[in-house]
Amino acid sequence: MVGHNVSHANNRTKRRFYPNLQNKKFFLPEENRWIELKVSAQGLRVISKKGLKKALEEAKEKGYIKNY
Repeated sequence: MVGHNVSHANNRTKRRFYPNLQNKKFFLPEENRWIELKVSAQGLRVISKKGLKKALEEAKEKGYIKNY
């Protein structure tokens, strides 16, 4: 996303809004191994809500990841 920084004098300069990405390691008990993912803060919430395996399957189905 793009937007503006707006100063007190109402000067506007272009800025970008970046996603909140984190590098995280997760343990996948079904395959008895660790995987490292770059996930957003919202992605972490989805993983904690649905579980890692189901979240990975849905991401692969939607085309966000190729393999894990």
